[in-house]
Amino acid sequence: MQLRYAFRLYPNTRQEQALAKAFGCARVVFNDAVRAREDARQESRPFPKIGELSVRLITQAKQTVERSWLGEVSSVVLQQSLRDAETAYKNFFASLTGRRKGPKIGTPRFTSRKDSRQSIRFTANARWSIDGAGRLCLPKIGAVKVRWSRALPAVPSSVTVIKDSAGRYFASFVVDTGPAADAARMPDTEQTIGIDLGLTHFAVLSTGEKITSPRFLRRAEKKLKKAQRELSRKQKGSKNREKARLKVARAHAAVADARREFHHQLSTRLISENQGIAVETLSVTGLARTRLAKSILDAGWSQFVAMLEYKAARYGRTLVKIGRFEPTSQVCSACGLLDGPKPLHVRQWTCAACGTLHDRDENAAKNVKTAAGPAVTACRAQVGPGLVPAQRDEAGSHGLPTKTRAAQRHRTR
Repeated sequence: MQLRYAFRLYPNTRQEQALAKAFGCARVVFNDAVRAREDARQESRPFPKIGELSVRLITQAKQTVERSWLGEVSSVVLQQSLRDAETAYKNFFASLTGRRKGPKIGTPRFTSRKDSRQSIRFTANARWSIDGAGRLCLPKIGAVKVRWSRALPAVPSSVTVIKDSAGRYFASFVVDTGPAADAARMPDTEQTIGIDLGLTHFAVLSTGEKITSPRFLRRAEKKLKKAQRELSRKQKGSKNREKARLKVARAHAAVADARREFHHQLSTRLISENQGIAVETLSVTGLARTRLAKSILDAGWSQFVAMLEYKAARYGRTLVKIGRFEPTSQVCSACGLLDGPKPLHVRQWTCAACGTLHDRDENAAKNVKTAAGPAVTACRAQVGPGLVPAQRDEAGSHGLPTKTRAAQRHRTR
């Protein structure tokens, strides 16, 4: 299974300038490819092939005065930018014809130097390496200092250098992991659970355990508001405004990192302790249009379920999603009586048939497990997605300061 292991980079001033040049060249080649495709569409001509674009936009462009600076960066970076444009068009046409699942996506757009995320990719033929001192040696950039949070399990096939909106640099390695090593890390177990996601409690398990919602955004709102007010008072285009923008971006990044770390710790624990997991499919997009939108988006249910999916696929666990219209909050988990809908303020209710007193969320979690049926109780068949690539934070808590990681571990105990 292919996974991504991301680590923090600390380039010096000269290396930052070289990376900025590489980001810019990759962006120009991508935009030139999109422009060539759009011109061909408007003129009703066949789309140019990637080989033709490579000759015209890279090889021949380097020989012109206007694009001679493309030769100052690694050619692999430019070739990978062309492949990104090719992939973007393939995804667009697959979405257009219905072969690609999920919401419809639009045509590839032109990228900007002001985009929140800049990236370049080096494959094996770029001859990048890791030296004896643990530095990442990139062609035409140099040996960049890396903060290693853990050892790589295998030799990476490629590395992507990323700069986020907060000005941080990351190196994301693509690594192939072995099924035998994954099976040894998390041996089989006979336990199964159902999960009911909520707001008061982030998750309530069918075992009765309640996991409190950390509410990272709510706790950081005061700091975020202050930083946003300072940004709004700065003159547009000034250096002070850029400093204030970075301050806001770093505050948001700290919230996102803390939430992601919480999701990783909880999902890993649930996957390691249970062979079968049942969770309800939620329409987060629809719920985000209600008055509870901020709290729902702060919880990050979609990110958490996505982590459960790829970790279940990696470690051979069973993950079952039940329909969102299953009346889990209306059915008695003891006798099966359908007691009808209940307002949100009703947190406990007594079954009219058997007299059992139910906690609303715990009862829903039990019904989620029951609704999953034999798929969860069998505990052996792998249900869910195929080989899903991990998110960039699979490598661990490299993006969080040590104090923040310690606080997250304390809160999740």
